[in-house]
Amino acid sequence: MRESGPWTYAIVNLAHVLGIATLFGSILVLDLRLVGLGRRVPLAALTPAIVPVATAGFLIAATTGVGLLATKATEYVGNPFLLIKFSAIALGLVNVAAFKWSAAWKAHCERELTTDEQRVLAVMGGLSLVCWLTAITAGRMIAYW
Repeated sequence: MRESGPWTYAIVNLAHVLGIATLFGSILVLDLRLVGLGRRVPLAALTPAIVPVATAGFLIAATTGVGLLATKATEYVGNPFLLIKFSAIALGLVNVAAFKWSAAWKAHCERELTTDEQRVLAVMGGLSLVCWLTAITAGRMIAYW
């Protein structure tokens, strides 16, 4: 990327930021609903719109992130924020898998959830917020290390 023109890195960086914004913006709405805000909006009404947008945002951020990392990989060696970012992303993805396979998530489009199921999803939503906020914060801090 360094040798492919003066705008390449800037465009890839912009795409990375837009991917993160798309991912986190959609995740924020879903996770806040899961932890209890906006209960008047049915969860089943939100998820068909939010999940594909979050997925697209993640794919854009991950793809462009690989390019950004490859461009400055030697500069990032020893940067603790890189390890924090990657760990938070990994935990966030494990949480997504746990969501997908949980009985509560599978049932949310079919019926009203029990209090225990709502509590499970609220914990997962809170963990999701912590993971993605940590990844974003650590990613931003990489530049300042």
